[in-house]
Amino acid sequence: MKGMPHAAAADAAREAVSRARAKGSRPTLDAIALEAAQLAGAAIQRSCRPLVNCSGTILNTGLGRAKLSPSAVEAVRDAAGSVALEINLETGDRGDRQRPLQPVLNKLTGCESALVVNNNAAAVFLTLNTFCANKSVLLSRGQSVEIGGSFRMPDVIRSAGAALIDVGCTNKTYVDDYENAITEHTAAYVRCHPSNFRIQGFTHEPTAFDLAQSAHRHHLLLIDDVGSGCLINTEMFGLPHEPTIADSLKAGADIVTASGDKLLGGPQAGIICGAKKLIERIAKNPLARALRIDKLTAAALEATLLDYVRGDLMQIPTLRYLARSTAEIEQLANRVCRELQDTQPKPHVTPGVCEPGGGALPGVQLPSWRVSFAAADADGFARKMRLAGVIGYISQSQFHLDMRTVDEPDIERIVQAARA
Repeated sequence: MKGMPHAAAADAAREAVSRARAKGSRPTLDAIALEAAQLAGAAIQRSCRPLVNCSGTILNTGLGRAKLSPSAVEAVRDAAGSVALEINLETGDRGDRQRPLQPVLNKLTGCESALVVNNNAAAVFLTLNTFCANKSVLLSRGQSVEIGGSFRMPDVIRSAGAALIDVGCTNKTYVDDYENAITEHTAAYVRCHPSNFRIQGFTHEPTAFDLAQSAHRHHLLLIDDVGSGCLINTEMFGLPHEPTIADSLKAGADIVTASGDKLLGGPQAGIICGAKKLIERIAKNPLARALRIDKLTAAALEATLLDYVRGDLMQIPTLRYLARSTAEIEQLANRVCRELQDTQPKPHVTPGVCEPGGGALPGVQLPSWRVSFAAADADGFARKMRLAGVIGYISQSQFHLDMRTVDEPDIERIVQAARA
């Protein structure tokens, strides 16, 4: 293991010997040395490696959700060094890392003020802890959701120090259900957009406007978690309408929380928008510092938001993939197939569907095109492609690469991975 750090080489050698003993076989010294070299090499490689997403899910949580726009990538690269994070360049005085984000969010959402923390669960937690600790909040049973990683809205509410009062039924909740549950301990109505599931059929939920009117009549807050962070009208892409932050604020919500890395298309972040006096109270909560964003997130989010301000929507990969035509996707699939016509298994183009994913636009399936391989060992083929940096999926005993989320530079990587 020439050129390998001694500690890494020694650990790898011990692990290789231990594995040989566990197998009960008598491998040669050369075989043990080869496995030790592979283990040592893997130990000093980055695990967070770049991948090509052909998984059939645009916002794949396992792949880091939203792919950043070129301007956001450049901003992160610049922010890796010294950056104007908390310094006023005009005066030289100490500044606020939140300040550059507030006017941009105001322009895009119509909010009076905003605060950004490390993710949306943190945004909900911090808001509830600020206004509802040792008090109760009202939440529709149909919105008592579980998000990724088995985290549940009721658990987040209780962890923030509030008591959860379920109102209504799973499929039908009315304004009266909220009003009948109000006591002297009630601090807020909480509204949670069901971003990763859909209840259909015999259903009813009050609108944000109706809930805001009711809450304000009783001197309570309406805290609205819209989830996906959508800033545009998704109907322009032929998709169902996804609630936006601006929609909720216009309807009268006092505080709106959302994610930065879902339909917004930026880095992981939790965005809190609302009235200036309320945001100021949240910012003064000691937990705000524990949940604050770092310089890389601040830089990436600001750059993404400025893409919206400039109207460069198609520079944001998430929006570009949602808007992509099936004709363009089919052309990409055909191109990959042409490049791989002399390989085995021989690829072929098949129709498929792609999901937005990431807790956004639940139930929506986008028509797409795939490069499909009828490999004898689909699991083994998928593993080799993963290790070569390309993520696909297996369906009906075939390995598929969905092309909706593939960009021009990805073509060569896909071809090289398949050839290898």
